[in-house]
Amino acid sequence: MYYTYILYSRIIDKYYVGSTNDLERRLADHNRGKDKFSRQGKPWQLMYFEKYETRAEAFSRERAIKKKKSRVYIEKLICSTGSEHPDL
Repeated sequence: MYYTYILYSRIIDKYYVGSTNDLERRLADHNRGKDKFSRQGKPWQLMYFEKYETRAEAFSRERAIKKKKSRVYIEKLICSTGSEHPDL
């Protein structure tokens, strides 16, 4: 299973969109500050995710969300789940 996910940081008031095959590990990586952008936003909170059968599907969806370049679009996706903290 692969995931497209959206994280949120209150510290920097920004969303992060990514894809992975291990959502829990990836969230932990972000919260360890593995890269410069992640480091400045700790702690990250999982706000939304979608499941896909293939890596290509998850990556394609990640790129489609990023291509919109719209915080409003991201927030609508998050609201569409009916919960700020979706379950795996």
